[in-house]
Amino acid sequence: MIRHPHAHLAPAPSRTSGCGPIPSRLSQVSGAIVGPSKGGPFLRHDMSKEPELTKPTGLALLREPFAPNQISKLPKPSKAQTEQVRSDFKIGIRCKDCGAWHHPAVVHLDYVGHAALTDRLLDADPNWTWEPVATDDHGLPMTDADGGMWIRLTVCGMTRLGYGDAQGKAGPDATKERIGDALRNAAMRFGAALDLWHKGVLHEAEAVPKQLASDEQLAALQEYADAGVMTDGQKIWLEKARDKITADEASYALEKLKEKESK
Repeated sequence: MIRHPHAHLAPAPSRTSGCGPIPSRLSQVSGAIVGPSKGGPFLRHDMSKEPELTKPTGLALLREPFAPNQISKLPKPSKAQTEQVRSDFKIGIRCKDCGAWHHPAVVHLDYVGHAALTDRLLDADPNWTWEPVATDDHGLPMTDADGGMWIRLTVCGMTRLGYGDAQGKAGPDATKERIGDALRNAAMRFGAALDLWHKGVLHEAEAVPKQLASDEQLAALQEYADAGVMTDGQKIWLEKARDKITADEASYALEKLKEKESK
């Protein structure tokens, strides 16, 4: 089995494998269960402070979006653009986005580099490994007729296949490129940087922002708070989450408060 060059290093003390059962995003706060369902503290019990979401670990961590500083730019010039720069080097520019010299009209794609992916894999499971699907007589990874390589990536005891190629490179750089490409491809099967692989909007429901509560709804909620209809926990919720309360949450809360007032 071939391990990543850095996978054998001992993880930092603060890192844990986190490969147990995936935790629920619901957190118990002072006896109250607070979740994403509408109604906030009106759903189950009153809350005394803002909910704290459990940080994903293990395989769930691989699906978390990458921070902007972990996302790189990959130039993808067309054939015509490449030929133009080759014929006249001065046509190209030193790109401020990717640092490469290319045609000024080149389109860039977002991607997660080898270092950022390795860091995420180590956070999810310090003992992650990869191995080639096939090896030669010397135990080295074998490539197929197209120059690509199949690998098995194992994270938290789960193994998935990946495929990588060197995109026209040769020599040692080709080997490193092939490994990095295969790891990104295999990690995508676990959900890593999945949104960057997709050219459109992957989760349409998440892409559409929820409508916030109107001024009228917030004023009505405040009236119930001033009148003593709200509990202390509900008042804290209104005070701290006022700018984040959605229209659906406000409607649900007003409905429950109206029912309570009429009793």
